[in-house]
Amino acid sequence: MIWRLMFVLMAVAVAGSAAAQQATLHDPLLDHMAGTWVAEGTIAGKPTTHDITGEWVLKHQYLRLHEVSREKDADGKPFYEAMIFIGWDQTQKAYAAVWLDDYGDVAPQSLANATRTGEAMPFVFKDPDRWTWTIDEDDKGKTTSFCATDAASAVGYREATEQA
Repeated sequence: MIWRLMFVLMAVAVAGSAAAQQATLHDPLLDHMAGTWVAEGTIAGKPTTHDITGEWVLKHQYLRLHEVSREKDADGKPFYEAMIFIGWDQTQKAYAAVWLDDYGDVAPQSLANATRTGEAMPFVFKDPDRWTWTIDEDDKGKTTSFCATDAASAVGYREATEQA
């Protein structure tokens, strides 16, 4: 009897979560971000270049950006690496981002929301250290600017907390 009750409760829970699932995310701006990108700029006053690969994951609910710096650490590994997941927050009617990187510590600084402004998604992370993220498209050797957005620097945040 207990097993039957547990099965019924599990079936109700699964049915409830399936009913709450959002429709598949289709967004032209996010679709355009799928692919391979190069981000150039400065972080903490130092020039940097990052390679970014964007692809749809989890049944097309999130665009995952895999960001890897070309700069290497003392062991020859990338100095910085991150996975950024961008999706749609139906409740807030806004884009939502989760920024996870090799520094660890999922904190409020890892979460952000954005409202689309033209061809940009200016995510606001709760961190005072800011930098501009530029994404350029390389089409057979011709580089064109796709977007430039302000974002919180996880690297600058870590450096500031390590110095404190």
